[in-house]
Amino acid sequence: MTEIRTIVFLSLAVAAYQLAAGDKNWPPTKVDVDGRKCEVFRHGPQAAWGYKTYQNDSFVVVHPKAPRTNAPLYVVLHSAGHDVWSAVKCTAQFGNHDIYRAPDDFYALYLDCRANKGDWWWGGRNPKSRESDAAKGGGALSPAERRVIGTVAWVIDTYGIDPNRVYLSGNSMGGSGTLGIGLRHGDLFAAIKANVPAGIEHVWDRMHLAAATLTAENKIPEPPVVIDYSGVNDHWSIRHEAFAKAMNDRKYPFYFYWGPFGHANNDQKMMKVNDLIHSFDWLAIRKNAAYAVFTNASCNDALPTFGNRDSKALGQVNAFFRWTAIADSAAKFEMSLHLISPKELTTRFTIPTEATADVSIRRLQEFVISPGDTLNWRFGPVSGTVTADASGLLTIPALTITATPETLTIWR
Repeated sequence: MTEIRTIVFLSLAVAAYQLAAGDKNWPPTKVDVDGRKCEVFRHGPQAAWGYKTYQNDSFVVVHPKAPRTNAPLYVVLHSAGHDVWSAVKCTAQFGNHDIYRAPDDFYALYLDCRANKGDWWWGGRNPKSRESDAAKGGGALSPAERRVIGTVAWVIDTYGIDPNRVYLSGNSMGGSGTLGIGLRHGDLFAAIKANVPAGIEHVWDRMHLAAATLTAENKIPEPPVVIDYSGVNDHWSIRHEAFAKAMNDRKYPFYFYWGPFGHANNDQKMMKVNDLIHSFDWLAIRKNAAYAVFTNASCNDALPTFGNRDSKALGQVNAFFRWTAIADSAAKFEMSLHLISPKELTTRFTIPTEATADVSIRRLQEFVISPGDTLNWRFGPVSGTVTADASGLLTIPALTITATPETLTIWR
């Protein structure tokens, strides 16, 4: 079986067809891999992507095992040691870059950034040189980012994907790209997940995290829910403590897990160190539904210094909080909040029975909040009024949350 797979993947690399930009009838190569149909595309650049010279790129679309309509989409950005072909190949073997494997009932999109020199997911600034080439960073979209966004949009349209269930994932360099590209594009991705992302420079620049507040010209769509698991003793994780603090200060949705598992990609090995890394159901998040952001939580572990090879630190941020949207109308918003219980989650971590956190609401659909609006709120026996900040974000401070679901109600 392994030999057959090798032959199949070698044939993919030479049998792809050239794509015409904007043509919905791109003729793909079609093969089956582990019972799932794969379509292989090779194409040149679109002018809008901004490449200075012509280049050829490839991507692979993997179909659900059983045909379905309005399916979700799982997008994969590979690591620096892989290309699009080897990333797809990993999905046939458990323990080999497990984050590359899409659920059987999803479409999956695998993109490539190895074929052309300098065309990396992590944007302008190279994490290895840290601050020395900061001039290459900044908030502008790179050609690779424009290509990713353009290709994802084409796949959504071509395959009738549910536009509210598009998810971005990546490992190492692809994890850096997942943060840097995905966090900026909450208008496209419902949630994103990064396995040992190689550097935070890309996302730091793209989200202007060095700035205390965003200016009007740097307005960014509501972010996707972010899941990040990093090796505290991994040199690529340097400055993750600054990234986690910036996410908290910006009131961005952040589920963060760490432990001394290095630059790992094997789920089983990482779970032996920190069994929380896959405890949050990120693939259930919808882009067309509000979500809760938990910040300054009392149950968060203290952030260690990341990138210390001798560190044995183990911990989490926001691992135990859950929410369920109830009502989102023009007049009233309701959402249930609770801590996950030991009955719902088996873990070596001690799950708190109660915790306090500031709670912000993002991606509101019908309940529109403008900057400076003062609204009423109630959460169990406590209530009050709260005023939206300059961006229109509403944050209710120091709510006490327990394993018993309680409804947060906000009204005019």
